[in-house]
Amino acid sequence: MGKPAPDHGRYRRHRMPRLFHDRRRLRIGLFGGSFNPAHDGHLHLSDLAQQQLRLDEVWWLVSPQNPLKGETGMASLANRLAAARNLVARRRRVRVIAPEVEFGSNLTFRTLQRLRARCPGHGFIWLMGADNLVGFAAWQRHDVIARTMPIAVIDRPGYSYSALRTGAALLRRRTTPRQMARELASSRRNRIGWCFIAGRRHHASATALRQAGRQADRQSATAERND
Repeated sequence: MGKPAPDHGRYRRHRMPRLFHDRRRLRIGLFGGSFNPAHDGHLHLSDLAQQQLRLDEVWWLVSPQNPLKGETGMASLANRLAAARNLVARRRRVRVIAPEVEFGSNLTFRTLQRLRARCPGHGFIWLMGADNLVGFAAWQRHDVIARTMPIAVIDRPGYSYSALRTGAALLRRRTTPRQMARELASSRRNRIGWCFIAGRRHHASATALRQAGRQADRQSATAERND
């Protein structure tokens, strides 16, 4: 596991102590993942959630090691954080952090519990792509997440119907993005429910980017051998 990248000024807004001592009452979307690598699809999801739910900020929670994924092909945490922070350089309302390093757990339900305890004034909502919702039942204590955290599911190519079926089976009280935005802005900000955000879908995926990178490496190695 790599250590978080050094903070050289441009990363100042991503400092966790600063975030955890913010006394404002903000509406914040929490978007977790490996970000291996971060890409335009992650930006698209964040932008869409901010627009539809009227969020003040989105926090990308970069996991040191996703418990559902192997370590093979996983870039260091330092490199993933640096790449994600560079990608969001012009998105001033997106912050990239790795709180699980301090929390000592890579289980999402525990991370969310600790974030809410650290930042009781904020209204949090969990953001996830439709592809992740399809596999939600494999997450440890997904039931705790479903009954304690508002959730917004953003459509992904090829997953719309399966995500809606999974949401109906595992999540509580489906509502519209507009109603969810109203609840986040009101005294009912912690009311449990979920919404499905449709719209223009983005086809980028970290898996495809890694495969393309490996293919380019193989082609480059072949060209060098033939020179």
